[in-house]
Amino acid sequence: MGGLAALAREAGHTVTGCDAGVYPPMSDQLRALGIELMEGFGADQLKLNPDVFVVGNVVSRARLPDGSPKFPLMEAILDSSARYTSGPQWLAEQVLHGRHVLAVAGTHGKTTTTSMLAWILEHAGLQPGFLVGGVPLNFGVSARLGGSPQTTSSSGGACFVIEADEYDTAFFDKRSKFVHYRPHTAVLNNLEFDHADIFDNLAAIERQFHHLIRTVPASGRVVYNGLEESLTRVLNAGCWSEMRSFGSAVSDYVADGDASEFDVQHNGQTVARVSWPLSGVHNQLNALAAIAAADHLGVPAMVAAEALSGFQNVKRRMEVRGTVARITIYDDFAHHPTAIRTTVDGLRHQLDRQGRSNERILAVFEPRSNTMKLGAMKAQLPWSLAQADLSFCHAAGLDWDAAAALAPLGNSVQVAHQLDELIHQVLAAAQPGDHILCMSNGGFGQVHQRLLNAISQKNSS
Repeated sequence: MGGLAALAREAGHTVTGCDAGVYPPMSDQLRALGIELMEGFGADQLKLNPDVFVVGNVVSRARLPDGSPKFPLMEAILDSSARYTSGPQWLAEQVLHGRHVLAVAGTHGKTTTTSMLAWILEHAGLQPGFLVGGVPLNFGVSARLGGSPQTTSSSGGACFVIEADEYDTAFFDKRSKFVHYRPHTAVLNNLEFDHADIFDNLAAIERQFHHLIRTVPASGRVVYNGLEESLTRVLNAGCWSEMRSFGSAVSDYVADGDASEFDVQHNGQTVARVSWPLSGVHNQLNALAAIAAADHLGVPAMVAAEALSGFQNVKRRMEVRGTVARITIYDDFAHHPTAIRTTVDGLRHQLDRQGRSNERILAVFEPRSNTMKLGAMKAQLPWSLAQADLSFCHAAGLDWDAAAALAPLGNSVQVAHQLDELIHQVLAAAQPGDHILCMSNGGFGQVHQRLLNAISQKNSS
């Protein structure tokens, strides 16, 4: 929603917004754009009398224990018959129409792959518009309109790269958000069970992904991960577009070499070489997906690889927040067990490759997403943290026993229900040479800066 606000502002609209507990980097971006942000959802905001209220999917008709509405502004909008729409619907009508949309979907890697693809197209001179669920460091903003319709692509209009989420659109539109985007190029990175608060099982999510496939024209392209059985089922249900696969040994696009430096092969022929500062097989797959998608707009793999050599990743994706007393603290958005495992394993592989296998990884995380709060994947947490030397869980607000779920990790894990307690636990365990990896899809109480401050204070005393 912050990205949509930025696009609306760039298009010349006066924009205000409301939310609860906004945290960096989005709060900083909105402030820099001069977009007024009001705390809470008070009905008095109806007096702003905007042309339209754009409603995010956090808003609902929920009631508090005393029977009062959780979102009074929404009730006032409905009572007054004020004009409102969803974020994806506004985007489809006001921004995406007439453009070549490149939509990046998947359970993991959407933000990073969307950022890679936007940077490749920028490097190729296509001036893409984009909307990313994070802040790509190459651009410094999460969204922009991009070139005018005269900046042509293979579909005849300006190109726009969008992170395509399968979560539902709004309380009044339960379709997945990505159904609104009508992509000409669709990237399917991976697919596994998530969002247990709105989906009953993996089959329900696969159905939504097939709805996305149905919107891609015959002249379009579907780029998919050849390693994923779930995506194979989605495509077997019907695909009417050109298909390009990546990842598996028999895919159209294959990587040969270490994730930090590898050849890109297309149909068995080496067409480019990627050498970059990123690590992890997941990023290697993200790169292949972005290269295959950019090819649909005529960008050669060699040009895409050149762009990726200068790719700076995204804020909160293994972002180093600081080093104190030879202790490095990272911030990462990982929250699904698979993403947590991928992040921890990626850091472990990077340290091993650098000859620093003796340095410890301390995983500090909070199960904050709706899926994790429900406990739907608590049994996978020990597996996800297997490569960490020590783990620390912030268990505030959970209805399930985090200590019991993490018991298979034995003495290598500690659980805290208060953030101060968590910081004390980490501080007591940390030693020079450690890597403290903080993982959450929220602000995490600014635990990264608090740890840096606490370690600095401890070291100077």
